Amino acid sequence: MLKIYNSLKREKQVFTPIEANKVRMYVCGMTVYDYCHLGHARVMVVFDMVYRWLKASGYDVTYVRNITDIDDKIIKRAIENGETIQQLTNRFIAFMHEDADALGVLRPDAEPRATEFVPEMLALIDKLQANGLAYQATDGDVNYAVRKFDGYGKLSGKSLDDLRAGERVEVDSAKQDPLDFVLWKHAKPGEPAWPSRWGDGRPGWHIECSAMSSSLLGNHFDIHGGGQDLQFPHHENEIAQSEGANCCSYVNYWMHNGFVRVDNEKMSKSLGNFFTIRTVLEQFDAEVVRFFILRAHYRSPLNYSDAHLDDAKRSLDSLYFTLRDVPAVLADIDWKNDFAARFAAALNEDFDSHGAISVLFELASEANRQKSGELSGLLKALGAVIGLLEREPMAYLQGGAQVGGLDEAAIEQMIADRAAAKKAKNFAESDRIRDELKAAGIALDDSPQGTSWRRA
Repeated sequence: MLKIYNSLKREKQVFTPIEANKVRMYVCGMTVYDYCHLGHARVMVVFDMVYRWLKASGYDVTYVRNITDIDDKIIKRAIENGETIQQLTNRFIAFMHEDADALGVLRPDAEPRATEFVPEMLALIDKLQANGLAYQATDGDVNYAVRKFDGYGKLSGKSLDDLRAGERVEVDSAKQDPLDFVLWKHAKPGEPAWPSRWGDGRPGWHIECSAMSSSLLGNHFDIHGGGQDLQFPHHENEIAQSEGANCCSYVNYWMHNGFVRVDNEKMSKSLGNFFTIRTVLEQFDAEVVRFFILRAHYRSPLNYSDAHLDDAKRSLDSLYFTLRDVPAVLADIDWKNDFAARFAAALNEDFDSHGAISVLFELASEANRQKSGELSGLLKALGAVIGLLEREPMAYLQGGAQVGGLDEAAIEQMIADRAAAKKAKNFAESDRIRDELKAAGIALDDSPQGTSWRRA
């Protein structure tokens, strides 16, 4: 029985889909004007794990993750680069897909772009104005009147007065209330614009997700996810828009993953501790990064450092050592098996990937103890459920970026030279070769069957 921590209700709840055996899930995606960073990596990997587990649990899942391809930052960056907005966004969408593919993230069932849904956004704003929740201000913008929506603040748990006192809000005399947010921005010279009955303009950020989610999943769907930073105001505003326009409940279960921190500080460009996925993948194997993300519970803070990634690599290596030393006998997962049952129980407890991975280590230990190919096969199969352990062991252990300019042929030659030196009892030379390989990031494993190597 799956339980999900529902941010809206602030408690774990038994998951009951609106339609039997079907799940409709929407996750806020990327604003595409730059390379994806570690925060994006966490969102992608976490909800990929959720998607995989829902499907493994027998649900027919429709997963939508949007792309924001028009906003102030995109316009500014395109002007700076001297290119069109479409050229900029297409390029970074391609980079986003490259990063996601590297991290083993399955493509969502739909990836709507905001610019493709402007008519739907305008129709939604029409409904809001008809329902008395939207107004056109003197500056031409169409705004949402938050005080006219009774449920505003239910996701953040704050009253409107609390929000006014505690949140940084835009000071705009044209608004009826400083907390009111823009639905439709009036056109500015040189900026892209679409025609509307309120004049030429472009959509506000929040209305994008309300329109895209309702268009593709219906006005009422099961799960909405995103980073903790989006809980307020973005998701709060989505609820106000969607429920205010459609006069029905919007989402049953709200999920938010925790922040990524760097050496115990929140990751930000201003602090100079901002890491793109690409930067991290220059140093660490992509599966190590995925493992690092999944080893923490999705709601907890994730503290990034080289030391934590090194530790994650050692841990993942040990699982692959088992698969190397005890060749897997592949078979369908028997969910009645104790290890499999505990693995499933962990994921059914609010997608506790940390607990599920702990079971994998217990299983690896037992597979090694018994030298059981069946248990090793179960280890590989359970890992694959959450997108881990899907490579051949030696492909993983010898994979990653070349270190020290040594390719596979050069490494194999040095291993052969070392073996010849040992045979000639030239132990100083054999030690020198081992040390040279070690300095180049290559570890040797000697066994009665010979010497194998891996990237340390």
